[in-house]
Amino acid sequence: MLKKWMPVLLMVFLVGCSDPIPTDRLHYAGEWQSREMYLLILADGTVDYKRLKDGGSVSINAPLKEFHGDNFDVGIGPFSTTFQVSEPPHQEDNQWVMVVDGVRLTKSAE
Repeated sequence: MLKKWMPVLLMVFLVGCSDPIPTDRLHYAGEWQSREMYLLILADGTVDYKRLKDGGSVSINAPLKEFHGDNFDVGIGPFSTTFQVSEPPHQEDNQWVMVVDGVRLTKSAE
């Protein structure tokens, strides 16, 4: 019986672990993408990430933990990863862009 409810309990736990994005970082929120990367950052702190690299793929669906300058950590407890932001969100030619882990991402229209 417990096995049946484990996915639901895990999801409740994960959602309960995320903190909202600080107001001075709300420009990070949104759907960002390129050919090889997809990054969804919600205002509630939920992050969904997918990247194609070296013939494989990596994905993360976890809460945003904290910001360190322009960079941010995503994960739970000791299991986390740091996203290196070399160009924070900014507008270029009426489009929002940022560079994360060396990949130039554009923000989808809201």
